[in-house]
Amino acid sequence: MNALRNSVRLIGHLGDTPKIHIFESGRKVANFSLATNESYVDAAGNRKSETTWHKLVAYGQTAGVAEKYLQKGSEVAIEGKITNRSYEDKNGDSHYVTEIVVNSLMMLDNKNRQKNE
Repeated sequence: MNALRNSVRLIGHLGDTPKIHIFESGRKVANFSLATNESYVDAAGNRKSETTWHKLVAYGQTAGVAEKYLQKGSEVAIEGKITNRSYEDKNGDSHYVTEIVVNSLMMLDNKNRQKNE
């Protein structure tokens, strides 16, 4: 049951092509954003749609898959966990970041599935 305490599953579309960084150790990291959409009917009977943006980070093999196959607009399903971190920029200003560390991803676009088969 501990694995369920901090578990996130999302399906959405990438807002941009993943940005890849390779550390001195050779470890790869991919940073990208995911848009999820939710539709509902308001009290007046009007259909509404809301988009929520999520910051994602993937490491190692998952980052390699993101680099090779994902691009802006790709539809993916991800599973991961929410993390929080803070840092100081060059001006000494503090920043607080909430992001999802991706443990696994599934490409949902037909064109990506065909590449993997």
